[in-house]
Parts: sequence; C-alpha cells; structure tokens
Amino acid sequence: MPLEPTEKTVPGNPASGSKPPKKAGRDVADGEEAIQVRGARVHNLKNISFTIPHNAITVVTGVSGSGKSSLAFDTLYAEGQRRYIESLSAYARQFLERIEKPDVDEITGIAPAISIRQKNSTRNPRSTVATATEIYDYLRLLYARVGHTFCVNDGEEVRKDTLDEIAAKVMALPQGRRFYVLYQLNLTPDPAPIAAGAHPETVAPRGRKAPKPNPDAAREALISLRKRGFNRLYQAGRVFEFSTPEELLDVDFTKPVYVLVDRLALAPDIRSRLVDSIEICYREGRGEAILEFVPDSSTGMPGERLTFSERFACRKCGTLYQEPEPRLFSFNNPYGACPRCQGFGNTIDFDLDRVIPDKGKSLNDGAIEPWTKPRFRQLVIEMRRFAKVKGIPLDVPFRDLTAAQREAIIEGDRKEDFVGVKGFFAWLERKKYKLHVRVFLSRYRGYATCPECNGTRLRVEARAVKIAGRSITEVCQMTVKEARPFFENLQLSPSETTIAEKVLEEIQQRLRFLDEVGLDYLTLDRLTSTLSGGETQRIQLATSLGSNLVGALYVLDEPSIGLHPRDTNRLIQILKGLRDLGNTLLVVEHDPDTMLAADNILDLGPGAGEHGGNLIFAGTRDQMLADPRSLTGRYLRGDLRIPVPARRRKPQGKFLRIYGARSHNLKNIDLMIPLGLLVAVTGVSGSGKSTLVYDVLYKALQALRTGGNWKECCERIEGDAGLNGVEMIDQSPIGRTPRSNPATYMKAFDPIREVFAATPEARKRGLAPGHFSFNIPGGRCEACQGDGTVTVEMRFLADVELICEECRGTRYKSSVLDVRYKEKNVHDVLQMTVREALTFFAPYPKVTSRLRVLEEVGLGYLRLGQSATTLSGGEAQRLKLAAHLTRQENKGVLYIFDEPTTGLHFDDIQKLLTAFRKLMDGGASVLIIEHNLDVIKSADWIIDLGPEGGDAGGRVVAAGTPEQVARNSQSLTGKYLAPVLEPRNGDRHASLPQPAEANGKERTSSKA
Repeated sequence: MPLEPTEKTVPGNPASGSKPPKKAGRDVADGEEAIQVRGARVHNLKNISFTIPHNAITVVTGVSGSGKSSLAFDTLYAEGQRRYIESLSAYARQFLERIEKPDVDEITGIAPAISIRQKNSTRNPRSTVATATEIYDYLRLLYARVGHTFCVNDGEEVRKDTLDEIAAKVMALPQGRRFYVLYQLNLTPDPAPIAAGAHPETVAPRGRKAPKPNPDAAREALISLRKRGFNRLYQAGRVFEFSTPEELLDVDFTKPVYVLVDRLALAPDIRSRLVDSIEICYREGRGEAILEFVPDSSTGMPGERLTFSERFACRKCGTLYQEPEPRLFSFNNPYGACPRCQGFGNTIDFDLDRVIPDKGKSLNDGAIEPWTKPRFRQLVIEMRRFAKVKGIPLDVPFRDLTAAQREAIIEGDRKEDFVGVKGFFAWLERKKYKLHVRVFLSRYRGYATCPECNGTRLRVEARAVKIAGRSITEVCQMTVKEARPFFENLQLSPSETTIAEKVLEEIQQRLRFLDEVGLDYLTLDRLTSTLSGGETQRIQLATSLGSNLVGALYVLDEPSIGLHPRDTNRLIQILKGLRDLGNTLLVVEHDPDTMLAADNILDLGPGAGEHGGNLIFAGTRDQMLADPRSLTGRYLRGDLRIPVPARRRKPQGKFLRIYGARSHNLKNIDLMIPLGLLVAVTGVSGSGKSTLVYDVLYKALQALRTGGNWKECCERIEGDAGLNGVEMIDQSPIGRTPRSNPATYMKAFDPIREVFAATPEARKRGLAPGHFSFNIPGGRCEACQGDGTVTVEMRFLADVELICEECRGTRYKSSVLDVRYKEKNVHDVLQMTVREALTFFAPYPKVTSRLRVLEEVGLGYLRLGQSATTLSGGEAQRLKLAAHLTRQENKGVLYIFDEPTTGLHFDDIQKLLTAFRKLMDGGASVLIIEHNLDVIKSADWIIDLGPEGGDAGGRVVAAGTPEQVARNSQSLTGKYLAPVLEPRNGDRHASLPQPAEANGKERTSSKA
C-alpha cells in the first residue's frame, strides 16, 4: 500500500512543524508516550535530561562537536541496541557486537533502535543496489515463477509439456481422428545432454554414424517389454504384434523403433486414458511421448506426428536447460553464477583500457597500442585489409566507431582470416613459456569485463530466461527511473498475474521508495561500494520504508547530505511517512528545512567539546524561533547570518580547461575552471558532479603527474602547468588507530617532545625526544604498550577495558612522567585543549604555529591527545584542512573538497569559509562539490551540472558567478539560489534577511 503523507504542508510553512491531528493533546511527560532520558554523561554531555516524544520527528542540532552524535548514537541508539541484545540468549550474544552500557542514570520508554548512518562501510564486491534493497530477491522469485526460457542457439521458447496441456491440445482436435500413443525404444545408452550455449554441431558433429545396436540388446529389450505388458511395436506406419514373432523379424533395429502404448480415437470420454498413456510414455521413454495420427481417406485428413517432452530442452537443437528457480538467478550461488568469473562480473585478463589507452586515436594512428610494436606490423596490415572488407573507417577515432565495428576489431573473424585483439592475446597465452612474452602480457593485464557473461555475473541458462523480452540482467541494467514504468506496464497472462501479483507489488513499492528519496538515477546493478555516504544512507532509508516496521526508533545521521535543495522536501515527506507508520525518528541535522518540518527540536551547545554538551533548548520549532538563548534559533530568525560576500574574486586569466569529458553519464562536455578562486560544482543528485571532479579532473591531473593514462578521463586538458599540486580533502578518518591524535597529525607533538627533552631533568636522565613517544619502546609503558588501557575479552558480555595498573592510564613509565615543564608532565600536556596549549607553549613558535591553525578552523576545543577514532567526519575534514593551512607554500595548489559542510552548523560554515579564503590568499585554488546554499552563494564561480540525474544529466547547465547562475532559467540551482542572493524577493527560509549594504555592494560588483 503506497504511503501517503498525512499532511501536505511546505516545510517553510509554520504549520508543517506541528504534529498530525491524531497526536493532538499528547502529554509528552507521560513515560509511556515518550522516551525519557535522565542524567546523560556520554563523552562531553553534561549530565543532561530530556524527553523525546514517540511517533514524532525529533531533530538534534548544534555546532560541530557539541555532543549531537553522543546523544543520538552513543546514548539512545546504543541503549536501544544493548537492551535488544540483552534479551537474547547467552549463546546468541557471543556472535553479536558487544555494546557497552552508556553512561546515563536512566532511560525509559525506549524502542528497538535502528541506525541509519552517513557512512558507506560496504566493501563487498557482490553487493549491488538491487541486493541491498531486496529488489533482487523479489526479481529472482519473479523470474523463477513466470519467466520464459528461450534457446540461445535458435531463439525458440524452451518448455516442457505438462499432461493437462497435452490433453487440452489433443482434445481440441476434430472428433473421430485415430492415433497411436508411442515412445521410442532405446537400445543404446542415453546421449550426453547438450549444454546451454553450446551449438549442437560442436557436441555431435554431422556425418558421425550412430552406433549399431547389439542383437542381444534388442532381444533383451523385447523380453523386458513383454514382461512389462507391452505387446506391439511401431515402425514406418506398420504395427508389429508380439503374438506373431515372425513379424518381429521384419523390424529394422538400425532405424528408430517405437513401442505402441495405446490406440485411440478422439472422443470426449478418452481424456483420462490419454493422460495415463502419456504418463507411461514419459516414464518409459526418457521423458518423451509421440502421438502418431493415422491418415483418414474418408475425410482427407493427412497423417501427422505430435511430439511432446517433459524434459526442459529446446525442440529444435535438443539443448537441455535448467528449469528456472530462484537460486539459478543468484550470482552468489555456484548454481547460477557465471562459471568463468564466479559471479564477480570481471576477470584478470587483458584490460581493454590498456590495450587501447587513447580512444581518441584512429586505427591508422595506432589506437591498438600492442600492434604499434615493429614485430606485430603484419597484424596491422591484416587489420586494414579486414576493415576495408567490412567497411570500417580507419581514420575515425576508435570511440566514434559503432559498437558493431568496435566488436569486430576486438573479436576478429575467422572467415576473413583476422584474429582480432582477443585472438592475438589468445595466441600470446600459448607462448607464455617465454619470459619476454610474460613480461609483454603483464603490461596489458588488469581487471577486465568477463568475456562469457559480459559483466552480468550470471550463467547463460539464467540469462536465457526472459519476461516481456528482457532478461533479469537487462532489468538490473535499468535505472530506477526506467524500471518503474517497465514493471507498472508489464503484461502477463491471467495465471501469471495471479502468481506474480504480490511479488510485483513488493518490487514496485521498493522502486517507488528509491525514487522518492532521490535515487532514481541509480542503476539496479550499481555496486554499493561505489556509492557516497549520502546515497548509502538513503538506500537504507528506502529499505526501512519497504519493511513497513512499526514501533521502532530510527536514528538518522544528516539524511539531507548529498541532496539538492529541490529534493529536500521529498526527503521530509519520506521521514513523515516513516513517522506516520508509528515510528519514532531521531534525526541529527543542520538543514533548516528539515528543522522547520520537525515535531520537536533539541539544541545542544553552546560551544563545542568541553564547552558543549549542555541542552540549550528543547521544544517545538515555533518555541525555538522565540528562544533568545538558542544559537540555531538566532540563525533561523535571521539575528545571525552568513552574508553574501561584499566583493567576489574575479578570474585572473588562469583557467584549467577540460575537453571531451565522457566518463559515466557526462555528455562529452568542455568546461573552464578559473584558478585562484572558490569554485563550487553544483547540480541535482546524480547529475555527474563526483564523476567530473573525481573520475575526470582529479584522476587526469594525477595521471599527468605520474605518467599514467589520462586520456581515458578526457580528450584534452590544458592549463595544468599553472598547478603545483592537487590535494583531495574528504571526510575519511585521519587514522584508524586510537594512537593517532590531533597533536601527532598536525606534527605538533614532535616539537613538544623536543621541549621536554631539552629540560634539565631529561638531560640528567639521558632522555631523548623518542622517550616521550608512546608509539615506540623506550619511554612508554610496556605493560599496555602505550595504550593506557588493557582489554579483557568477556565472550558473550561486552569486552571490558581496564585502566593499565602499571601506568594508571598515563601511557608512560614513571621515570618519563617525572620530567616536567612548567609543573606539567607529557601526560598532562596531552590532556590539554588546543586553546590551553597555545598559552602554555607561547614561547615556542614551532609548537604554536601548528596549533593556532586548529583554533582558526574552530577546533580549539579538541584535546591534544584525543583519539582520532572519536572525531566526527566534519572534525576530521577540518583537521586535514588545518594541516594544509600550516604549509609554507600553497601557491598553485588545487584543493578539492566533497561536501565540506557535512556535519557543520551555520556557525561552523562561517569558519570554514574563512579557512577557504586563507587558502586562496596564499595562492591556492579551491574546488568544492556542494549543495549548501550558504556556501554556494559565497563562491566566486559556479559550475552547475544537470539538468537532471542519471542519463538526463551530465551537461553543463550554467557557469559563472552566483548572480549569473541565479538569472539562468535553465538552472535548478539558480532557482533556489536567487532568493538567497535577493532577500527582498523572499528568502528560502523566510527568516534570513541580509544586510542592505552588503547587497548594494554585491549588485555593484555583479554589474562590473
């Protein structure tokens, strides 16, 4: 049943923040109607208490590092999961992840918790969009139950004849016709079945004579038939009776001989007798029955033969197929997986991208790289002769040849005596015993699409099953947008409709949910490991909607990340649909539209780290807008704002030019990226932003520097000479070990250790800087090896982390801790915040120069020794940004950021923009992929891709300053950007006015 939102209000409308009518009059203080939390102290939470109403959307917001994730994930989700796991047996618990009890006094009214995080942790090469959403499970069932198998050799439908179908067909013939029911007498062993995909001639070559039957075998067969009650044979229109043995001497056993099971004349009362006779034929005649109709001279009806088989084989060529069943369509099962690639879709073979590295070259210009070697010149001559015969142009770029022409060059043609690229490498494989041939082959090896299944992962029998002319692999190659109308307009027979009705309903429902969360551009066979964190989260959201679960607590981490402003309202309706099913939603979010659509808001702060963890506000959206203490409320009201820049940087004549970008869905685009500016790449989800920035720009620039093949990214790239380096700064963790911390990452711990090593006490004890490191033997505690804790495994209980008894958690030996600088030892220094360390080490510029940058990017609250694994994605990205800001020379460096506003509050975005400006002041260029309108309006230049996602995207819709893009009627981004740039026409939040003087300057600069 489709989920219809109970309210149709716009998120910006005050009414949308209210609860549905059925929730009116709810007493949130009632413990049964709400989750009550008392005394939460996880991480930096300051013993806070709060209430979360059931069956409502509650948004948790606040500055980065204020404790939002600690509240949502480490307190509520962890406790919900822990209580569920505690309800299981001790035996079951030992196989599950151990979850510690959060540091909280009391939690009541909590529901089973489901976490939907902003992270893609899937690395399984077998996992696809279809399998992750369970669509593939239903597709397998659908194809197993109503799919039709077609022979791959001759296209005939493969089917077996059931008794009812045979009876219906025969009974429909004219009454009175006489016929024999026969099966062939087999005197030789069963022939091996022909495998699907193999041509019959390759299995049984023509001209080979069938083996002659042994006379003893014929005699034994006749005796056996007589014992089983059969009395007649049939051959060439003549019936031979066992009762007259002399007639049997006329039977030619070198030709087909048939056992006569029954003689019938068509009449209404013979149906049961006919069915019994055919059943006997199936049992005795290797699954085959023959009806031989006798010619009737009185009516002029000629004789005819009808052959029926219960074997699932092609009638024309005899190829045997496996009957469709769900496991036949699983690439994770050997029964259905392609035997060549074992269901992965690729094999280690010659890589076509290495064989033809520059697809812009023609065949005459040496597009096929191995054939440019002098010793293979003969192959080039043969190729030119073959191309002339087949009409393949030799002076056209290889990529512009038709698919058939490219395939002809790669596959070759034996009739024309041309081996092709594949034949060439097959010939080389036979010469692998020579060392130089192995070296030559290694240059062209790589992961290549499996030649047997063409990357579809399934064996040929599975690909032969079709519904409406499409196999399951062809359906999986469709985008969600293409698959929806295919299944909605699917025409099935009445019986098939009855079988497939429920399955189709589940498939259509899941496709609709994927469409509604803005993922209509994804193909169903897209690997989940290639998805962004936002796409992964929305797939989990669509899966949760499809499960129709009721009474659960969903904890979501910024679901609006990766969404264009156009799609945010669709996401809000999805969240409301989950709520109206009867679920409680706790959403960590910074998006204003989502906040305004929430039933309840919790605002944490006032600062980050040690200065956060307090509950600043709890209540409805309207109450927040009226609350003077809430920093978020002040931004939503417009008391605080991120202003439009009074003056934008203008292009200085230096451009990075890309020509012919074609990767994925990019439509052979050309574009210019001005250097020295803040350039934002925008567009709806799936429009090609990541493809352009990562797969084309970043990979091409890296290939140019390493001598790799950049031609596979684009046709031509210009202006890269003005770049001294390219840096990719994403939100991946800075370290996967607890030993990594801000001090070590910023290289500030090295000068700090030198400060301690220079003290008189350290010199007296002979301690070098290495003794103050907890990573190497010398000064660290060897009992815990510098960890400070010892882990005790408790099997079916959570593992217990104990403070090391030797060092009491300080990580160092007592002799090292005795060394002090300003009454502080090295352990005390690691417990300092960045702000405290700046004052403490003021006389040492080598330390302060590295730490001051952390304060500038808003990370002054971090402790020097805080484990990197506890940092959020936003904190990790800003830490990387700070490390680059400490560089002495940034001139000519291009910095690439992917949605740097992930996890950032309005207040943090202001600091981020300041850091960007500092990079550009140092001569760097900044390129960002972004959806946040506050960042987009602050950019110097915008490249807007679109107009839609998937195949409908991949084009440059607009390029220029924010004002120029806002005036472009074709740009969806411009439509949402215009109100933010011109607040007099109404802001998108109806609450963020801009200062008049800034607007005046902006208009002046845009005219200039």
